[in-house]
Amino acid sequence: MSTATYGIKGTPSVPLDSEKTEVREALRFDNVTCTFAGNGKRAQTYTAVSEATLSIGDGEFVSIVGPTGCGKSTLLNVAAGLTRPSSGSISVFDKKLTHGLNTQAAYLFQVDALMPWKTTEDNIAMGLIFRGTPREQALSVARGWLDRVGLQGHGKKYPHQLSGGMRKRAGLAQALALNPRIILMDEPFSALDIQTRHLMENELLQLWSHDRKSVMFVTHDLEEAISLSDRVIVLSAGPGTRPIAEFKIDLERPREMSEIRMTQRFLQLHTQIWDVLRGEVLKSYARNRV
Repeated sequence: MSTATYGIKGTPSVPLDSEKTEVREALRFDNVTCTFAGNGKRAQTYTAVSEATLSIGDGEFVSIVGPTGCGKSTLLNVAAGLTRPSSGSISVFDKKLTHGLNTQAAYLFQVDALMPWKTTEDNIAMGLIFRGTPREQALSVARGWLDRVGLQGHGKKYPHQLSGGMRKRAGLAQALALNPRIILMDEPFSALDIQTRHLMENELLQLWSHDRKSVMFVTHDLEEAISLSDRVIVLSAGPGTRPIAEFKIDLERPREMSEIRMTQRFLQLHTQIWDVLRGEVLKSYARNRV
C-alpha cells in the first residue's frame, strides 16, 4: 500500500515522507527499523517497525493509530530514547538522538508511574528533584500543578487514596511539571471509565492549549484520536509496521469531547480514517488466527 496522505475531502495527496512544511519538526523518524532478537537458540528475529518515516511538528498534537501489536509503543520508545533503532535515525528539534534519553520529552505511560510510598505532591516533584531542583522549590512547583489539574487539597494523599482519574491527573502534572517541549503518551486514559475519560481528554486539551507542547499520542480509540489531534497517522499491521496514511483534522479549536463527536465533519473524518484502518485491523486479526 502506498504511503498517501488524505486531505479535507479524503482524497490522496503526497506521500508522507515527501510533504514539505515550514513548521519546525519536534520529532523526525527517518527510515526507522526496529528488529528484536527472539528467545532461544533457534528463535527468529522479529521486526516490529520497518523503515518508518514520520514527523511531529513543533506545537502539534499528533495521534498514532493502528492494529493491536503493530509497533505503536515501539515508536514511542524510540522517541523517548528508551529503544535504539536497528537502522534509521530519530531527530529531536533537528538534532539526532544518538544515545541516552530524550531530555526534551516527558513520557506518560498507560499504567500509573506514581510511587506508592510517596504523596501526590512528592510524586509530582520527583522529576524536578532528580534533575537537581532544590526540594522546596520542586514542591512549590508541584503544588502549583496540583491546582492546575484540579487536585487542590489532595497533595498529602498517597496514590492508593486517589481515584483512577485523580491518579491520571497526578501523572499528567508529574510530566508537565518538568516543562518538557515534547509529551509522549501511550494510551494514558484507556483504563478509565468513559465519563472520566472524556473529562481527562478535555483537561488535557485545556492544558495543551496553554503553551502548545508537541504531543505524540498513541491510542486504539479512533474517536479519541480524532477529537484530540491536529493529525492522525495510521500504521500498517505488523510485523514490519510503517505509516501508511495520515489525515489532517480540520475541526475547530477549542473542542469539547462530547460535543465535537456529534458534528458532521467528525463523522466524515471517522469514516475516512476507518476505511483505511479497518483493512489493517482485519489483516492483523487474520494473522493472529494462524
